[in-house]
Amino acid sequence: MPQPKIKAVCFDMDGLLFNTEELYDEMGIEMLRRRGKEIDHELVRRMMGLQARLALEMFIEHYGLKNTPEELMREGNEFFDRVLPTRLAPMPGAVELLNSLTQDGSRPLALTTSSDKASVERIMAIIDFRHHFDFWLTAEDIERSKPHPEIYTTAAARFNIEPNEMLVFEDSENGCKSGVAAGANVVAIPSKLTHDYTGSLFVADSLEDERIAQLFATRNHHE
Repeated sequence: MPQPKIKAVCFDMDGLLFNTEELYDEMGIEMLRRRGKEIDHELVRRMMGLQARLALEMFIEHYGLKNTPEELMREGNEFFDRVLPTRLAPMPGAVELLNSLTQDGSRPLALTTSSDKASVERIMAIIDFRHHFDFWLTAEDIERSKPHPEIYTTAAARFNIEPNEMLVFEDSENGCKSGVAAGANVVAIPSKLTHDYTGSLFVADSLEDERIAQLFATRNHHE
């Protein structure tokens, strides 16, 4: 595998750094159970990585719900307020990888998420990763949601580098497509659902995958 030149690193949040995707699944199941419906996991796969409003519009249309996105957002916020304090956890390898990159200090890091800033703040208030990141890009910072490349072309511009000098970690198909379309180097970390990660450098087992460490070790050796 050719070794890219990595000057900066971007991390998705939900399902990549934190176990929030499984909590979103539980939220969806609970919402639908209240309405006498069952979850469609193919829809869940297509919603992953999208901004909340777009995902909820798909959710409402698919299930024929009479609710507005705002109503479901409020219902979802109530669910997360209840479960996050006891259920939120970092994904395997997240703490170790962030600590390693922060201590090394040779590459700036960014959080690049489709979640809104309030959601990020709510999560970071419980597990505080804020000190690892030079900046965040959230739903409020972009006009076009993943899989559009805007969030990653914006990140590259903020880093003052070319997209192909940036490494992106993503768990969803929409996120992977966004990074690939931007021209970034993408490492995919699969969720339990089946995704198409075409264009990624490789599909890792987790953030603990030895190939990830090798990406950084190889560059350090060359320098």
